Amino acid sequence: MLTRKQLELLEFIQKRVARDGVPPSFDEMKEALDLRSKSGIHRLVTALEERGFIRRLAHRARAIEIVRLPESMARDAAAPAAFREDQVGFAPRALDGGRTAQDSFPPAPRPHGAVPLDGIGAFELPIMGRIAAGVPIEAISEVMSHVAVPGTMIGGRGQHYALEVKGDSMIDAGINDGDVVVIREQQTAENGDIIVALVDGHEATLKRYRRRGDMIALEAANSAYETRLLREDQVRVQGRLVGLIRSY
Repeated sequence: MLTRKQLELLEFIQKRVARDGVPPSFDEMKEALDLRSKSGIHRLVTALEERGFIRRLAHRARAIEIVRLPESMARDAAAPAAFREDQVGFAPRALDGGRTAQDSFPPAPRPHGAVPLDGIGAFELPIMGRIAAGVPIEAISEVMSHVAVPGTMIGGRGQHYALEVKGDSMIDAGINDGDVVVIREQQTAENGDIIVALVDGHEATLKRYRRRGDMIALEAANSAYETRLLREDQVRVQGRLVGLIRSY
């Protein structure tokens, strides 16, 4: 049995992974649970790991994998999925009179920019090039190749594309050099979103977005890099991180 705080933390991690494709940082966990220090988060994470709900991966920054969910959370997570318009590839297995629940609902819309791969519940996205997780590089617009991504990673609306990460400035967000990030194209962002930002019309970078008055802060997730504070007219949001693919 989990304590209330352990359950709150597990639910927070699960929601952030579902939203961003990467787990939250310890600072974000501390803030979400309203704890005074990160030591409390360390104890909660250790307790969840000892009980078999999460797994920490060695030698990787902020790498937490959810292994299983409590029965109550699993029910809550699964129940709304059949009705969410932005859930792609969901195929409920509950049977009713010889028909699957999938027969009762229209199929989810195909995400723009994605080509379905027959029979495996995945989509093919274009890799538009490399995106800097460090010092911004020139903006990217050419398709380098394609990558298969699970349907559950991308929403049913909007344009999607993939980028290969170059650099280590987002390593504490679990985003490493050489990873492929899946981006939903959009022109707005909320504080804390990891976005593709176009700086001064010609430099593209992957950073966490923060609005500070009439200025925009592009935050790295690596203490070796400084936060860039730019005028609002210097930054154009190109999309938000929705998934991550890593090869070993």
